[in-house]
Amino acid sequence: MKKAQLNLSFGWIFAIIVGAVILLLTIYGVTKFINTSGQEQDIAGAKKLGILFNSLETGPESVTSTPFKISSETKIYNTCNNFGGFGKQKISFSTLTFKKWSSPSGEVSFKNRYLFSNRSVQGKKFYFFVKPFEFPFKVADLVYLTSAEDKYCFDDGVPDEVKEEISDLNQENIAPNCSEANEQTIEICFSGTCEIEVNLYKNYVKKGDDTLYFVTPEKGFGEKDYSLMYAAIFSDKKTYECQLKRLLFRTKELALLYKGKIKISREGLNLEDDLTSLITQIEHYNDSSDLKGFTNQVETLKQKNENVKLW
Repeated sequence: MKKAQLNLSFGWIFAIIVGAVILLLTIYGVTKFINTSGQEQDIAGAKKLGILFNSLETGPESVTSTPFKISSETKIYNTCNNFGGFGKQKISFSTLTFKKWSSPSGEVSFKNRYLFSNRSVQGKKFYFFVKPFEFPFKVADLVYLTSAEDKYCFDDGVPDEVKEEISDLNQENIAPNCSEANEQTIEICFSGTCEIEVNLYKNYVKKGDDTLYFVTPEKGFGEKDYSLMYAAIFSDKKTYECQLKRLLFRTKELALLYKGKIKISREGLNLEDDLTSLITQIEHYNDSSDLKGFTNQVETLKQKNENVKLW
């Protein structure tokens, strides 16, 4: 009896060990499958976004909005670096599967794209709207990313030009006024105190302890270019400052190209010294608080170019 009991005990122990191994292998296999599926989904999303990015172009006076849907809850990570040349725009994805976020993967990078958003934007539906940035010539199209889950509204102090532009976007998460705002709506105010404060006299956006400076160059006919204001509103400080430096790197290279064009064609000779001054200012640029010093130079270049049409 003792020998039989001993054999039975060993049999049960062996069965428990084998069962545990099978269970662990099953859990490992399922986890591996989930992770692989999540990574494949992230890569597919990144490729889809890359195609969308390449199609986001504007005319000189247009602003466009494009929705972007993903089947599962997703975080889009916006990473910017300004090292070497024009720097890089990097985007990666993380998806929520069985209440667990996958590691960021599917990274795509661009040298000629400028995405303004918070470092991480979460949801299933996202919006991109695009505006051209001229300084004084067209430098690039700026892309602004928001989640459909994040609701924004502009208060009564918003300039008519901005209100009209926001209305024309017809983007469901950004309202041109705050008449239907609720507690979850992020208010953008141009007078008074709120979560995002815009000061058009001193040209800055204030969010908590962070201050982001912008400029609004004249476009002509009394209109202004608010592209950098939008960038400051919808970005965190680190992303905004990094993308701004990348834009100025590109501005400098374009200015050098236009100077070369002057030497070849001998047209627009009165612009050469002003382009040199703009390049020098960019070389001494530190952060957005320096932008105000560019205003006169940019306006001068724009006015002089009206006669020669160098760009």
